[in-house]
Amino acid sequence: MQDSGGKVLTLEDAAVRTEGGSINKTLVGFLKGLLDTYYGQRDYARFYALETIARVPYFSYLSVLHLYETLGWWRQADYLKIHFAESWNELHHLLIMEELGGNDKFFDRWLAQHTAFFYYWFVCVLYITNPQNAYNLNQHVEEHAFATYDKFLKAHGQELKNAPATPVAKQYYRKDKLYVFNGLHNSNQDFDELDQARPEVETLYDVFQCIRNDEAEHVKTMAAMQDQAAERARLPIVEVLDQDIRGSS
Repeated sequence: MQDSGGKVLTLEDAAVRTEGGSINKTLVGFLKGLLDTYYGQRDYARFYALETIARVPYFSYLSVLHLYETLGWWRQADYLKIHFAESWNELHHLLIMEELGGNDKFFDRWLAQHTAFFYYWFVCVLYITNPQNAYNLNQHVEEHAFATYDKFLKAHGQELKNAPATPVAKQYYRKDKLYVFNGLHNSNQDFDELDQARPEVETLYDVFQCIRNDEAEHVKTMAAMQDQAAERARLPIVEVLDQDIRGSS
């Protein structure tokens, strides 16, 4: 498959893995299997649950980062920007799934929302105690999301190409604020170049291709954040504080 720029995008593009994380990989695979078993062929309901849960870690990261800043322990403005852009992106994935009827059934909503509630607190504790592991866990979640949407595109390509894009998808990918879109993709392009690079969104195939490619960006970001967390762990506390002061300016 190709992205909007014509580059062939494969699973290997998203599989930016780091050392370790075998427990996280096994856990995420097990939970994904449970969701697949419960939802079966109800793809949009499954995607609704996936997006409800997948955006939670970014809320957890932001909550912990705001706590650290409030207490005067740590300040890193670029982390706040990145994780807000990621949460904003996942929100629109969720809104798209709601447009497609993924949240029609009460129990589907109940299950996804209650899972997200407990997952939020779990990730908060994990991010406080081991940021690198928290990012690694979410990397595996996003890798599974990429694989899920990639498989869906291959299985339902023609059907999706015959269906129009949803209003939320058109608004988000073609019209929304550029700085948020830019924040997710970490682009060095100026706004005019970025606007020209935005994907065409006319059919549901285009929509799910964009969502899949977004998940690849999340994977790469989580891998990069793990590298930064590992580097911070190796630095003396004085150097860490100095970096925080400069990073917040």
